[in-house]
Amino acid sequence: MKLSELYWHRITPLHILLWPLSLLFNSFISLRRLGYWLDLFPSVSLPVPVIVVDSMTINDESRTPFILWLIRLLHSQGMRPGIVSHTDTDSPISPMAVTASSDPAIVNGKSLLLAQQCGAICPVWVGHDPVIVAQALLAAHPDCNVLINEGGLQYHRLQRDLEIIVINYSEASFGNGLILPAGPLRESLKRLHNVDAVIINEERKRYADTRGWAPVFNMKLVSDTFYNLLNPDSHAAPATFMNKRLHAVAGINHYPWFLNQLRRINLNAKLHAFSEHHRFIRQDIQFPDAEAVLMPEEEAAKCVNFADSTLWALSVRASIYGNLQDVILKSLKKSK
Repeated sequence: MKLSELYWHRITPLHILLWPLSLLFNSFISLRRLGYWLDLFPSVSLPVPVIVVDSMTINDESRTPFILWLIRLLHSQGMRPGIVSHTDTDSPISPMAVTASSDPAIVNGKSLLLAQQCGAICPVWVGHDPVIVAQALLAAHPDCNVLINEGGLQYHRLQRDLEIIVINYSEASFGNGLILPAGPLRESLKRLHNVDAVIINEERKRYADTRGWAPVFNMKLVSDTFYNLLNPDSHAAPATFMNKRLHAVAGINHYPWFLNQLRRINLNAKLHAFSEHHRFIRQDIQFPDAEAVLMPEEEAAKCVNFADSTLWALSVRASIYGNLQDVILKSLKKSK
């Protein structure tokens, strides 16, 4: 378990000292949301519906596969979605389109992966102000008729028509149950009473009182296929890599999950972990003895500009159970 997980999943004297700050932070978030609801603060309504997809904790590995599922759903219904996301830099930048070859130092891995996977049917734009980014996207792509605001739950200046929260139950989902900075929660779990849908990934490994939550839907992530980064149409089953000299590369935030996936599909690889938000270079993925280098696809996306034929990404696909599709489509029809 990495250091941040030890912090988020424990209660120590430090957490008790920080608890009053958590209360203040939650009060600030709640009061700000109330201010927008009462029209005390100005908000912006766009000419197209906006779907917010976010998570309740700082760990949100399940969000990107769900967004890919959502994009394909909307496209299959004849809609033309666009994605509004954020950058990984602290310096303000003008809204910009993300392409498969964008600089990973500016755009985040999620946006890169979304652009690589769905850029042909769904433009992806990033920046620091979601309102300005959304307006720039619509100006550049006037055919877009629905926007997905990735990670914008607490940004209420941009009005939304649908709020969807993704919860990852594959780990201790809510940590110590406290709100930032004493715990990993961005808001109180009571916020789940007021969203439109809650998506739960994997089995529930700890009790959570879901009474009063928005409708809950189960999601399963399937990760049993690799694709070659130089030739994404070239797919390989895990058996292809059996008895080969393998190296596995991942950032520390994806490392535990990726290690578990490799164990699940019975692949033995020499593991290399890098810091969170590491900017990969060619030397990070080059190993003289490697017959194949394996990576999580969100981080492999950062290596597309210098990858060779040995680099393979582990694909992750989301399957949703229940009538979530009907809930989303009905909500979008009401917003027209």
